[in-house]
Amino acid sequence: MNYHLLSKMISLLTLILLFPLCPAKPITPEAANAGAASNSNQLEGKLSTEGSTTYDGAPVANIEAAPDAATVIAGNTSISQAGWTVVADSAEAGNPETDAIDGSTSTFWHTEYSPVTADLPHTITVDMGSSYLIGSITYLPRQDGGSNGNIGQHQILVSTDGDTFTLVAFGTWIDDDTLKTTIFTPINAQYVRIYAISEAGGRGPWSSCAEINVYTAEGDLPPSPVTYGAWGPTIEFPLVPVSATIEWSSGNLLVWSSYNPSTFGGSNLIQTITATYDPATQLVTQALITNTAHDMFCEGLSMDFTGQVFATGGNTDDATSFYDSPSNSWTAAAGMQIPRGYQAQVTVSTGEIFTIGASWSGGLGGKNGEIYNTAANTWTLLTGCPVAPMLTGDAQGIFRADNHGWLFAWSDAYVFQAGPSSAMNWYGTSGTGSQTGAGTRASDPDSMCGDAAMYDAVAGKILTVGGSPDYQDADATSNAHIITLGTPDTDPTVATIGNMAYARAFANGVILPDGTVFITGGQTYAVPFSDANSIYTPELFNPATETFTQLAPMAIPRNYHSVGILLPDATIGNGGGGLCGNCATNHYDMQIFSPPYLYDSSGGLAARPVISSVSTGTVAVGGSFSVTTAAAADAFSVIRLTSTTHTVNTDQRRIALTPTGTAGTTYTFTLPSDPGVAVPGVWYVFAISGGVPSLADYITITA
Repeated sequence: MNYHLLSKMISLLTLILLFPLCPAKPITPEAANAGAASNSNQLEGKLSTEGSTTYDGAPVANIEAAPDAATVIAGNTSISQAGWTVVADSAEAGNPETDAIDGSTSTFWHTEYSPVTADLPHTITVDMGSSYLIGSITYLPRQDGGSNGNIGQHQILVSTDGDTFTLVAFGTWIDDDTLKTTIFTPINAQYVRIYAISEAGGRGPWSSCAEINVYTAEGDLPPSPVTYGAWGPTIEFPLVPVSATIEWSSGNLLVWSSYNPSTFGGSNLIQTITATYDPATQLVTQALITNTAHDMFCEGLSMDFTGQVFATGGNTDDATSFYDSPSNSWTAAAGMQIPRGYQAQVTVSTGEIFTIGASWSGGLGGKNGEIYNTAANTWTLLTGCPVAPMLTGDAQGIFRADNHGWLFAWSDAYVFQAGPSSAMNWYGTSGTGSQTGAGTRASDPDSMCGDAAMYDAVAGKILTVGGSPDYQDADATSNAHIITLGTPDTDPTVATIGNMAYARAFANGVILPDGTVFITGGQTYAVPFSDANSIYTPELFNPATETFTQLAPMAIPRNYHSVGILLPDATIGNGGGGLCGNCATNHYDMQIFSPPYLYDSSGGLAARPVISSVSTGTVAVGGSFSVTTAAAADAFSVIRLTSTTHTVNTDQRRIALTPTGTAGTTYTFTLPSDPGVAVPGVWYVFAISGGVPSLADYITITA
């Protein structure tokens, strides 16, 4: 598929009008012109194409269009190319490597194809003449209408001396002629090298480049990882990663966007573009999913008892699809009774899958609960599960008021709805369903696009943070609360704790093996498709002290349509943001954060405990299993594997394990007997020694 042509066709349908934005911290020329373009008649923000308008009586902002490539290249944060030199491994006689740094978009470097063809991989290395603190580069493919040589898989490396190079980014670029911007953690460098591994379209062993530009970084070098943790190289995807899950059979990360890598909407709602990151090879590959006839953007998402990911509705508003990790395949399932988009969804203690809300797609209002029976492949409406009690008072009305519920599976097939409405509710999913009010979240207002994470499932403890009273054009809060669940149909206790350092909407919360919760990204004023007012400093919640600690700042804004997910090595993948067509806020990338627990006192990597074996691959709820470690460990935990989109992750929950028996370095554990606590599915197993977690092993908990 020619994605560039498709993007141009979609852009022809779009008229973008002006909305002034004032970025708090412009990282690149794109961020300095942060805004968004719309490209469908069903945009998430319902942006006008005819000037200021309203939706359900609420004003809707028009958002500024992105600058074109020439404007970005002329940005005032770029390092002057004067005095630069460049060396490539190969160059065609009429397309020398100097054409990549001549300031002209009409010329380009191309590797040799006559009289002989130079094989991949290829390198092009720029010497800027002096060392700078740099934070981003741009790669502009050839602009003459040709596409041979567009770089696909690649690495970006930098050096201070031209001999020893450090990897700062890698991945795969989309096969089109748009400007590619790579942002990375600030680093001192004089030399910048692009190492081209593949040609983006597989047309031949060539590489080409119209222009390379390098940009200075704002701020300072990263702080010590001992206290603050550290961000790794930027991983570049050929799409904006809006949804993410772990392929637990391989340890790979699977992400996807929509029918298109950079936008959504339109009429071609029968496919989804996905990409897989393999940490072992550091390769990113792309796949187009067509067999389920499902555009899975804005879907409901959860993992079932077998570890399959179940995606429901979204752009294709009644379709459903399963992803199976061992076979790396998608299959279609029965359509929902009620078309939906932006619904919350959760796997309950019976193995059925409950969903509610979601007027972004499939019509407005009446999005009451329904439940999916995995064995029968059927959906049943739950007349006793009305959506009305969990609505927020959003300025855009029902279009936003029933979005992104904070749902948690609990005992006896109950689901606890913790937010984002200030009102909380119990939903029973047996029979025809039931609903019981559960009080309010203390004095917390409606907190749309905030975060909620069950960091201690045995105690029923849920951390809630941030969000904003309205989905967009509203100030976020820094509020934090701990909800403690009891028996279903009874009001939980809600404790107000000290606020985060920063107000955040569109942030992501990730539970870590030691029970802390990593809060990353977001903005202080909620505006979809904007990098304005971004928060670059993540925070770590400590459940022992109920306080937040600030960590190493990230380099890339992570707001609307960003994801955060725990990886098998106890690091966090944090990526995405945007998906707004030809806009400046599309972030086709991810960075991996290594928390402070992975470093020793000198700043080097700490020695990790090692899990030698787990006694069984499967264990029933309430059953026992053993973990053998290479040396003594002092703590253990299991964390349910996750799937996440739009700040919502109903899968993640943590159980701290206490040994019921120890023999040398073999530890025996008994799981909770309640499938509403130890929800069956695939879980990580972590050993912890001196606060340092092991690499994860896996166990499947069965009903």
